[in-house]
Amino acid sequence: MIIRKLFKFENAHIVRNCTSDRCKRSIHGHSYKVELLLKASKLDHGQMVYDFGLLKGVIKDLFDAFDHAICFWQNDSQDYIEACQKFSARWVSLPVSPSAEQFSRIFFYLAQQVLASTETQNGEGDVEVYSVIVHETDTGYAQSFLEDIQNEQMGILALDQIVFSEQIQSEWADPQLYEKLKNGIKFQNPTVTLQVNV
Repeated sequence: MIIRKLFKFENAHIVRNCTSDRCKRSIHGHSYKVELLLKASKLDHGQMVYDFGLLKGVIKDLFDAFDHAICFWQNDSQDYIEACQKFSARWVSLPVSPSAEQFSRIFFYLAQQVLASTETQNGEGDVEVYSVIVHETDTGYAQSFLEDIQNEQMGILALDQIVFSEQIQSEWADPQLYEKLKNGIKFQNPTVTLQVNV
């Protein structure tokens, strides 16, 4: 079974080396919609794949980190990177260019890492990321699957290569959230008391 959760954010970027002159030479923004699709072969004690409320925690904090931020590719010119960091308190440095295609891979990877680092406590089964769809505009989107995350030709993704500005980290419910994720410290979902009506 598959469930889908929608996230929204505003973000600015430059996509170097693309065909469109506007995109590769000018900072511009989009109103993004990110669809996170999770799958499982069994349901939890609440008869759910994964409680939507649980997606309002660590995953939402990480996805919201991109809101009102500028994203840049760490291989861009040093002058541009320094300007982004100087003039924007909210920035994200990425190991890949911030295209819709790469955003879909980044969000898939981040959600995948969070799920792998979460101890569930309500009978959840084999919950995993099935796909991520990133809508850059109303008419264009990119969709990634597990094989895209593992495809080295699309760029290797690693937690230590995705860098969030100090301002972004300070706004998280837990400012140490990303360090915990990188260091393999487990997140724990709330404990549930089973109730059965008699």
